[in-house]
Amino acid sequence: MVEHEKSGPVDWLNWTFSRVMMWAPAFIVSIIFYEVFMRYILFRPTLWVNEMSLWIGGAIYVTAGLYAMQQRSHIRIFIIYDMAPRWLRKVFDTMSAICVCIFAMAVIYGGFGEAAAKFWRWETFGTAFDPPIPATNKPLILATLLVLGLQALSNLIRDWPAAAFVRKTFDVLAAALLVGLLIWGLPILFSEFTDVEGSLKMPLKWRIGVGAIMVASIIIVIYGLIKDFNKTPAEHVEVDEIEEEAAFLREQNAPDEVLTGRPPKVDAASGKIEGDR
Repeated sequence: MVEHEKSGPVDWLNWTFSRVMMWAPAFIVSIIFYEVFMRYILFRPTLWVNEMSLWIGGAIYVTAGLYAMQQRSHIRIFIIYDMAPRWLRKVFDTMSAICVCIFAMAVIYGGFGEAAAKFWRWETFGTAFDPPIPATNKPLILATLLVLGLQALSNLIRDWPAAAFVRKTFDVLAAALLVGLLIWGLPILFSEFTDVEGSLKMPLKWRIGVGAIMVASIIIVIYGLIKDFNKTPAEHVEVDEIEEEAAFLREQNAPDEVLTGRPPKVDAASGKIEGDR
């Protein structure tokens, strides 16, 4: 698959953190190998590998949808879509983006109270290792859905290139929303007391780590906004994977008969494929 270009603050935020999360499965595999070695070779099993793999695996499962949305690689049914005229395809894509945003807002509205409570009291998993899975993954779900809704709108504006004013207005509003929420959250992260929930139970090292991620997110969003503010996106065209691979091979001057179901003809005397120079 040829990776779709990134354009705008939302794309840059998704693309950057997806690059980090791509290493997470390798980390899970490595700690599982370590557990196998410790358990069956040294007979000293660990207490943390199982919970750590669940913790990181849950984060991967939640955030992977963002990259899939940005790359337009999520599951779609094209039977009716491919038969529809161009104007109707725009209607379908608009309805799809609206449905994604409604779903995201509904889940955020319904789950905000529980996620905030788990985060504020720093709820842990209740095992021997006792990682803060509920305290971190519950808010992560809501943050992911917020960015997912913005990504759906960003895709719609760029896949059917809108007027520059519409695109720039959306990018500014999306960046303002993300940066505003992050700046609003930073003082709360390092506050000790509030009128409602009491003191935040998050350890200081976690506050520093989460704060660093929030600051990095602010920088990435602002950078993406400035870098692509005047960039006119190209219209996105859905291409079948086989056709895409065949086009790549043609660019490389390689025969593509195998992809079309026609095996290449081989000269019996020389043993070379006919058509090769």
